[in-house]
Formats: sequence, structure tokens, C-alpha cells
Amino acid sequence: MKLNELKDNEGARKSRMRVGRGIGSGKGKTGGRGQKGQKSRSGVSINGFEGGQMPLHMRLPKRGFNNPFGTDYAEVNLGMIQKFIDSKSLDTKGTIDHATLKAAGLARGGKDGVRLLAKGELTAKITIAVAGASKAAVAAVEKAGGKVEILAAGGERRAKGEKKAVASKPAREKKAANKAKKKD
Repeated sequence: MKLNELKDNEGARKSRMRVGRGIGSGKGKTGGRGQKGQKSRSGVSINGFEGGQMPLHMRLPKRGFNNPFGTDYAEVNLGMIQKFIDSKSLDTKGTIDHATLKAAGLARGGKDGVRLLAKGELTAKITIAVAGASKAAVAAVEKAGGKVEILAAGGERRAKGEKKAVASKPAREKKAANKAKKKD
């Protein structure tokens, strides 16, 4: 066999049927669509229609809901961080944050930030800034000589013991007054 003799096996490449190209083709005139009716026309989509019978997608019960206030965290385990540090994919110098983890390929998704979990062993001393961390993860990082910074909702850093911002006193009083007014 020579290069100029290379060809596909018989029947490996089959050209598509061109419908509506004359009666001699065997698929002329109506082009395999039959006579008249909705399905013979173009631009018709009746997927899921079962001839008036209650369709399957309507017979099955509804389940669950989409939480509009739900949070989406990229979950990262300590063991994986250590693995990436050992393979030199992650640098321990400086603060490790969401962008760093994403660049290394550790944090996928997580539009609300990263949540640090304690699965695995951590031996490297690291400073990590995350949106949330389990108590065990914080303890493991501090045991290794590192530090965990918990970020506030907007992404700005917040000290470990510091609470989230709360409504001012006038705002709280106004809210309470409105609640009392509604009860009356």
C-alpha cells in the first residue's frame, strides 16, 4: 500500500440524503414528511406533546427549588493544598487567595469565594485568605504555623473574631416600629 492508495473502507463515509430533489431520488416532493399536517410544515416544534394526553414532564411531581439567597463556595481541602505545594504548583510565599487557587486549578467555580475544609494533612506554613473555613481547618493551618484570614462578604478582609456589620440603631428601631404597626 502506498500513500496515494489510502482510502476509507467501503461504507465508512456516507453522504447525507438530500430531500426534495425530484421523484427519481426516492425522497422527492414531500421529502419524507408525508402529507399535510403540522409535522409536514417547517418551523414547528412539538417536543413533549403527547397528543393531548398529559405529557410526562407534567405528570411527574415538582421537586426542590432554586434558592435566590444560596451561596456558592468552591470547596478546597487542606490535603489538596499540600499536594499542590509539594508539586510546586502553589507558592507558599505571600497570601493564598481565591485567585491564586483558581490559577493553580484547585478552586473551580465558587462565585462567593472559597471554603476551606480540613480533609487531609497540611505540613506547610501558609497564610490563606478565604470566605469561610471549618474550625478543624483553621486549627490545622495554625498548628502548621500558618494563618487563616476570613474575608467579609464583599471580599474585603476581616479579622478572625470580628463580626459582620449589623444595622445601625436607628434602622433597627425603625424596623421594630414598622413591625409593631403591622400587628395593629
